[in-house]
Amino acid sequence: MGSFWAAFLVGGLICVIGQLLMDLTPLTPAHVLSLLVVAGAVADGLGLYDPLIEFAGAGATVPITSFGNALVHGALSEAQKHGLIGVLSGIFKITSAGISAAIIFGFLTAAVFKPKG
Repeated sequence: MGSFWAAFLVGGLICVIGQLLMDLTPLTPAHVLSLLVVAGAVADGLGLYDPLIEFAGAGATVPITSFGNALVHGALSEAQKHGLIGVLSGIFKITSAGISAAIIFGFLTAAVFKPKG
């Protein structure tokens, strides 16, 4: 279980990396978002993200990198149980709550406020 300082430092560092990528490169926010998700997925695939979660707690589970971690983590755990079909089911099993919340809150926000897009 990480401390508040570890969570602050790790979460802040992830955010600083994202901000620097947006400020110092021609990458759009969508590119940076995708890059951070992939970085979290690669870190989990290499077995590096779980120790980071143990060290930093919410500092590693709240940023978008944890979504990539969840995708790979779910796919690998279900693939061990069910083979190739487990890869697809595992991705949705682990991340379905987050995806559902994003859709519901996006809809509610659009219903309350007047979107201009």
